[in-house]
Amino acid sequence: MSQTPINVTYSLEEVLKEINNKLDKMDAKFEAKFQEMDTKFESKFEKVETKLEKIETRLTNLEVGQTALKSNVENLQETVRDIKTVQNTLVQEVSDLKGAKSLIIPIIVAVVTAFLTLLVRLIPNFSI
Repeated sequence: MSQTPINVTYSLEEVLKEINNKLDKMDAKFEAKFQEMDTKFESKFEKVETKLEKIETRLTNLEVGQTALKSNVENLQETVRDIKTVQNTLVQEVSDLKGAKSLIIPIIVAVVTAFLTLLVRLIPNFSI
């Protein structure tokens, strides 16, 4: 078993140059891919930022609307309180009128009786 010597027809310099060229090509490909990925990430990041800004604007508008609604609700509560106060006053006044109504009939009877008595006394020859 004897081994035959291998003859190398390339010089070490050529082999290293070839390896260096291949490494440079691979490096260029990786750079291009990294640049492409960087561009895609920047684009997507800008889209996300835009969407977040829109959401922030909508949230701000909702907060403003909520403040306006809160103010309107407070005004409505105050109006309801005023209406309840007026209602209580009206109920009391109606109650007072019902009490006065029960006094009106005796007063009318007394006035009519007094008027009839006066008429009877004014007519001297009136006989029943």
